[in-house]
Parts: sequence; structure tokens; C-alpha cells
Amino acid sequence: MSFEPLPNIDPDHLHAIDVDALVGPDQPRHPPRILVLYGSLRERSYSRLLSEEAARLLRWFGCEVRTFNPSGLPLPDDADAEHPKVQELRDLAKWSEGMVWVSPERHGAMTGIMKTQIDWIPLALGGVRPTQGKTLAVMEVSGGSQSFNAVNQLRILGRWMRMLTIPNQSSVPKAFNEFDEAGRMHLSPLYYRVVDVCEELVKFTWMTRGRSAYLTDRYSERVESAEELSRRVNQATH
Repeated sequence: MSFEPLPNIDPDHLHAIDVDALVGPDQPRHPPRILVLYGSLRERSYSRLLSEEAARLLRWFGCEVRTFNPSGLPLPDDADAEHPKVQELRDLAKWSEGMVWVSPERHGAMTGIMKTQIDWIPLALGGVRPTQGKTLAVMEVSGGSQSFNAVNQLRILGRWMRMLTIPNQSSVPKAFNEFDEAGRMHLSPLYYRVVDVCEELVKFTWMTRGRSAYLTDRYSERVESAEELSRRVNQATH
């Protein structure tokens, strides 16, 4: 497998994932499937550039990575679920075993573009929850001093979507100073943190994905019949 260059990486200290330390012999061994979402449509979008840097690292760590382009995604309730961009996003959410959410911070919060993507991913499709038990890493970029408003909000959403949000996170302040003309992130402690987040996400995904069904098995849901559960989780929300 070929990888894009990682010019700011010290190869002596970037270690491959020790899969045997994380999973048993009966657990899945295919490459972890990671979906990346970013929250800006600007031509030079720093959240997109950060998401691309994360994708490169995730591929180096052995993941299959897909990135959703939010351009053309309608506002929630302004189109039906059959819209092609909505279907694309939902299919990717079902395909994934983990996600990375990268949002700019705008007016002290995540962007509407970021929230729109998450709002289009339902808590349930039929009797299947497309995000439950999957791993999540959160990152943000900002134009000013370092802030954690967006990543804190993303963590709340990750919990609401029943995802396993990893402890580490990345917040990149003054993002316009952190990327070169080619869109690559400069070497800095901020870059080291991005590497840390990606490595941790991959480890948690390996460790939990084969056990996700058991980890999310709940007493309250076991006492319901399958028919009752399907009827409840598919109630229309207004």
C-alpha cells in the first residue's frame, strides 16, 4: 500500500499499530473504516486541510478512509432523505466503524455546515443505529486564540449519537499560520497532537469494533420486543 509523504514525521517514533495487543484471534482483522467530516466550504478551508492531514495519518496507521464533501448537502427538513447527498452521507455513516469530525469555530461554536451533517445522520435507520458504538475523534480550527468550544460541542453530539468519543482531541488556533501554501500542516506541538489523536482513534477502533454489539447491549432494550424497539426508534421527530 502506498502512502502520501509525511514530511514532518520522525519515522523512528511513529509506530505501527500492534493489532495483537488490542484484539483477540477471533476479532475482525480488516482495515478499520473511518469516515471524516469537515465543516467549511471555503476554497481554502482550514478544517478541510486539517481533515486531509488526519486522513493521511489514518491511512499510514492502516485505515481505510473516506471523506464526505458537504457541498450541496441541503439543510435538515429542507429536503427529504432521498436527496443524493443525504443518501451518500448516510451510506458512509453505515459503512464506517469510526469517525473524525473537524469543525471551524465560528461565533464561539461549531459551524452550521458541521451541525447539518450530523443532523442528517439519524439515530436509527430501521432497527439499526448507524453511529452507536462507533469511535469518534473531534478536532477544531479557529482564527484566533486557542479555544475548545467547538470540540466540546462535538463531544456532546458524539455522546448523543451513542458514539465512543476518545479522550484526546485537537484544537488548532490561528489556523492560517499552521499550514503552508500546499495545504500541509507545519511541524509544531499542534501537529504532534493531531498525530496523537489519530493514533489513539485507531487503537480504540481496533479495540472496540468487534465488541461493539456487546458493549451497547442494554437491559432496557432487551426487555422490549424487536417490534416494539423498531416502532419506538423510528418515531418521526418534529
